[in-house]
Order: sequence, then C-alpha cells, then structure tokens
Amino acid sequence: MAAVQLHGVGKDYGGTVGVHDVSLSIADGEFCVFIGPSGCGKSTLLRMIAGLEDITRGELHIGGRRVNALAPSERDVAMVFQSYALYPHLDVSSNLGFALKLARTPAAEAQARIGEVARLLQIEHLLGRKPRELSGGQRQRVAIGRALVRRPGVFLFDEPLSNLDTALREQTRREIAKLHRSQAGASAVYVTHDQVEAMTLADRMVLLRPPEAGPRRSSVAQVGKPMDLYHRPCSRFVAGFLGSPRMNFLSARVGAASENTADLALADGTVWRLPVVAGALAWGDTATLGVRAEHLLPVAPGGQPGLLAPLQGRVETVERLGDQTLVFGRGPAGDLVLRLADEARVAVGDPLHLAAGADHVHVFAADGTAVRRFAP
Repeated sequence: MAAVQLHGVGKDYGGTVGVHDVSLSIADGEFCVFIGPSGCGKSTLLRMIAGLEDITRGELHIGGRRVNALAPSERDVAMVFQSYALYPHLDVSSNLGFALKLARTPAAEAQARIGEVARLLQIEHLLGRKPRELSGGQRQRVAIGRALVRRPGVFLFDEPLSNLDTALREQTRREIAKLHRSQAGASAVYVTHDQVEAMTLADRMVLLRPPEAGPRRSSVAQVGKPMDLYHRPCSRFVAGFLGSPRMNFLSARVGAASENTADLALADGTVWRLPVVAGALAWGDTATLGVRAEHLLPVAPGGQPGLLAPLQGRVETVERLGDQTLVFGRGPAGDLVLRLADEARVAVGDPLHLAAGADHVHVFAADGTAVRRFAP
C-alpha cells in the first residue's frame, strides 16, 4: 500500500498564498482527516495529493515515489468527489468499471471486482440503473464503489457527505469507517468541515488555518488524535475551532507569577491560580482563560470545595435540545455558556454561579499560544 509524505508543500495563486509549508506523514492504513474553516486550503491540499492541482513548492511522495510531476492516473490514488461525478449516460455497473476499462483490465477480472464492490456496498440490485434513477445516498455509494474497485494505495475523500441529509450522513459515515477497515493497508485522506465526521472517523486529524498576512506560518495549526486536539489544544485558534458550543474565553491579567504557577485575575476580580509553563507569563501580562461548556458547573453562591472561585452571571438564552440543555449567560467576567442535563430547570433571567475544576481550565498567552501546564 502507499504511505503519503508532504515536505514543505505549498500552493500560490499569483501573489496569494493558498497553502503554506505543510509537512506531514500519513502512514499505510491510516485514516487522516483534514479539517478547518473555509479558505484554509484543505480541499486544495487534497487536490494536490490527487494531482488535480500543481504544487508550487515542496515535495510530495506517495509509496516512496516523488510524484510532483506525475499525472493523477500514475499516483495510485482514487478520489471520491463531493458532487459524486458519475457519468449520467452509463449505468451503475459501467460507472463502477469505467476506470478498469481505461486500464484495460481483463473483462472477467473487471466483472469480479465490480461484483465484489457491489456486494460490499449493498448496491447489487442497482447495477442496471442510471444515476438519475438513484437517491443521493445511492449515488454516493456508487461514487465510493468506483474508488474501491480500483484497489488504490490511497483513498481521497473531498467532503463526500455534505450533500446528504442528517440521517443518511450518519449512516454513510459509519459505512465509510467500516469500508476503510476492510481495505487492509490502504491509507485514506478525508476532507470535511464537519467536526463530528472528523472526530469519529480520524485516526489522526490535521487542523488547518487560513493563510495570514505578514510572516508566513504553516497552514497546519495542529496534528494529532482527535481527542488530543480537543483536550490539549496548542493554541486559542484550535481550542476555539473544536467543540460545539465553542469554548468559553475569558480575558485575564497576570498577578503574582512564580516559576510554574500564575494568579490570573478576571474582569470581575475573581482570581484563579493555575499551573503554567515555566517562564511563559510574567506580572502584568494579558492572557485568555478557556473553559469548555461541559466543564462549567452550577454551584452555590459561595462556591464548592475542590473547584475554583465561582463566576457570577445571569441567564440570557436557554436552548433545549432533548438530550441536553445549553445555557447562555453573561456576567462581569464575560459571555458564558454551559451544557446541562436534558431536564435542567433554568429560565431566562435566573442568576448563575459557575465554577470549574483547575484541571479543565486552559491558559493562552497574548499571542494565542497555549501555556497551561497539564499533568503528564
């Protein structure tokens, strides 16, 4: 199968930087997901791997070969597009076998592969139909099957579920995960804007950020296992992008600071003492504290043993979602959102007293870098 290595890969459009300085290794059999906000270059990066976009600088290796100058057909990759890209005049069987026909695969072998993939995707009964006779989910299965039948070393998925409704998207997402496990050794690179898809499918997740003016930084904000990015974001950008609702961010100023701890004073005068990276903060520095909605807890006005001093506020909006209730409030320290159980008794205008455990508070320096020191 084929591992993928990118070494300082970048893409420019005239004087505009689309992707900058991406260095990444995707191992044999790994399911790697690219995610990020619109304009961060995730689809462009995928298309460079596929050979559909030229690489401005850097090197791309697939299966140990430098492929910068190779045509898409020579790269041992197969791509599933967002738009399905099926041939409307061909039936399902012919759509599945089109690449095999171009490769002059013997007819018997081609039919065997088409039958195997059709059984795997449960579309055997659709082989004689044209794309216009299929539902959106069925078309997506055919598009995936067209990639599977080629038996490539690398599968590339460009937001393949964005055109499906919620229920079908969840079902197809699980099917893609099972299909990847069945293709022993095949690597997969998957682009999505959907955090649920990224968190549930990825062995490793690559979070990309948009190009910035001024000194160029890598387009890669952080790489790692999904839950590592969620619980240990390396920057305020990563922390704010992952999670719904987004993380609570509270402005603070550093008071007393020792080698490994700092007293951080919030706008309402509340002081939280937290462990920080040695030398990362000094007296008078500005910082941002981050707490996820599930880690803010309602407490008595005087606080609760084992938790930090409580924040005060008042409920502004309540969103009841069935299995959970989101409470949006505001207080002297800033905007607050917390996630409560489905039957939480709370109403607009109610007072809030919220606290968090020190282990669940993130600290970001003025430049957005995470400086909170967590236990190993």
